[in-house]
Amino acid sequence: MRGFARAWSVFLTFARNSLIRDMTFRANFLIELVSSSAWVFMNLGFYLLIFHYTPSIGVGTGWGKWEFFAFAGTGLIINSLTSMFFMTNGDEFGEMIRTGTLDFALLKPIDTQFLVSLQRVEWSSAGNLVVGIVLVLVATSRLAGAIGPGQVILYLAFVLCGVVILYSLLFSFAATSIWLGRNTSLLDFWFYIVSFSRYPMEIYQGRLGRPIRWFFSFVVPVLVAVNVPARELVRPLYPRLASDWLFTLSAPVAAAASFAVCRWIFARALRSYRSASS
Repeated sequence: MRGFARAWSVFLTFARNSLIRDMTFRANFLIELVSSSAWVFMNLGFYLLIFHYTPSIGVGTGWGKWEFFAFAGTGLIINSLTSMFFMTNGDEFGEMIRTGTLDFALLKPIDTQFLVSLQRVEWSSAGNLVVGIVLVLVATSRLAGAIGPGQVILYLAFVLCGVVILYSLLFSFAATSIWLGRNTSLLDFWFYIVSFSRYPMEIYQGRLGRPIRWFFSFVVPVLVAVNVPARELVRPLYPRLASDWLFTLSAPVAAAASFAVCRWIFARALRSYRSASS
């Protein structure tokens, strides 16, 4: 409990310092906030255009207009939280190795991965987070049937699982900077992988789509990260097929497994690290 309290205090200090830094350059903060939100609204306009010509994404998939917007809002929430807390830190990890500042992080009496993962908070990503929350609320209000508190609790829990999955993937790539020196291209590759989670898994059908669906559900579980919480929100809890329950349970399993692999890769990479002063 004492260790958790200390970690929480350190995180709050990081968050406060990041906010102070962003507010020092308010114009830059507002430009980043507006530009990121504008990109989101352009995507939403594209989706509205699609649903002008079709009632659903795929025949019989269950992803109608408002179901899909609840899905898109869920993906926006998960990606915004990942960007807000972890993206910049993962991107700067390679610079810490190159400049030798990782040496100072290793000397701190706190878990190194925790320290480098949360040392900066990008408050400008909060705009997309708010847009995602509003989009989910509007979409679910247009759906038939009330959403119970049990669904809300499960939804929030699975959103957390989704954030853990994306974080684990991001810092698994970032940790390879210790071996590769700089891995900008690998972090770009992370964006390409995450882009597969922007759409419901039902669109991945056919000879080409099914292997993609399998790989990004069970090997690199980015489809699980968004599909599971979105399904809990827009589809009733009962009745369900056995396969639906197995896919739902895959979210906490995938989150735990992804985090364990990330911790292993990070620890293994740190053992290979050579101080900049050596």
